[in-house]
Amino acid sequence: MDTISSYMTSDHHRCDELFSQAEAAASGKDWSTIATGLQSFLDSMHHHFKMEEEVLFPAFEEHTGMNMGPTQVMRMEHIQMRELFDAMSDAVKQQDRDEFLGQAETLLVMMQQHNMKEEQMLYLMADRALAGEMEVVLQQMRAVGA
Repeated sequence: MDTISSYMTSDHHRCDELFSQAEAAASGKDWSTIATGLQSFLDSMHHHFKMEEEVLFPAFEEHTGMNMGPTQVMRMEHIQMRELFDAMSDAVKQQDRDEFLGQAETLLVMMQQHNMKEEQMLYLMADRALAGEMEVVLQQMRAVGA
């Protein structure tokens, strides 16, 4: 049986792989390929955030009563990452490789720290808090559209 931790950590790895591919594409000169790679990564991240913000975080908050705790920190970090997504998209539109790679480097550090907090703290807390509803929460997250 999947747990929230295993399911969401696996999704982190999927997003990380798409990020790596998008960053690798930036070493080339084909801006269409770079844009496509970035869009695949962004779609993946937006879907991941949506699963957390629409399903996981509200369920966790309802069961724990923690509305200003770790989920609030994660939401604030999502906002910061979305700003970096926009900056990377703008860099692609302007075909500015240096700007793209600079924003990607900042995003990578932020994602690593963010994912570590989720994987080593929040998801484990959610596994415990939502143990009785694990399958329902996982089904709801799987049902979230992109």
